[in-house]
Amino acid sequence: MKLPNPLYRGKLVRRYKRFLADIILDNGKEITAHCPNSGSMRGCAEPGSIVLLSRSENPKRRFPFTWELVLARDAWVGINTGHPNRLVHEAVSLGKVPELAGFPTIRPEVPYGTGSRIDLLLSNASELCYVEVKNVTLLEGDAALFPDSVTTRGQKHLLELIQVVQNGGRGVIFFVVQRGDASFVAPADGIDPEYGRLLRLAVGNGVEALAYQAHVDPVEIYLARSLPVILQK
Repeated sequence: MKLPNPLYRGKLVRRYKRFLADIILDNGKEITAHCPNSGSMRGCAEPGSIVLLSRSENPKRRFPFTWELVLARDAWVGINTGHPNRLVHEAVSLGKVPELAGFPTIRPEVPYGTGSRIDLLLSNASELCYVEVKNVTLLEGDAALFPDSVTTRGQKHLLELIQVVQNGGRGVIFFVVQRGDASFVAPADGIDPEYGRLLRLAVGNGVEALAYQAHVDPVEIYLARSLPVILQK
């Protein structure tokens, strides 16, 4: 997936109200940008961090700049939660995810469960595969941890994937690590212990947990390699 060109470089002043960030561009101008990430962004929103922004030409947008990348621990990190679904869709379409091979049809945002929409519904002549995609940016040591804040919505998705499997379909929780400096993925039990409990319950009931690490640079982002998902505490 190619990133918008050009990207604008700056330094983060502060991130606030979840969806806003004040940034000083390299030309000295201070702007307010849209932050497309509702999580805590722990470790990725430190004042003074180098950031890269895209800019929309839509005159109706109140905040034309969108925060795309941050330099954290000397690695570019993709903070835009709108990208992982596209990354997985692209990788599956190109046959880059062998665990999800054999599905010629991919549909996004299909209703399922109780008032939910599955991120990607894969299908072939005999099988449906429900794929819930999660963006991972939090790093502790070598571990990419999810979630970075309590997520009742994410907990609900795990319960719905269990129901998918019980009804005869495939259910997949797919962690996209938008940074290149992690060695494995694990639940962030210290942040949301209920999510960790439900993730282990889901896997124990047949839900598949996949994780892929993205290559992230100022030009493009793509899924580069699989990572193990470690559930042991």
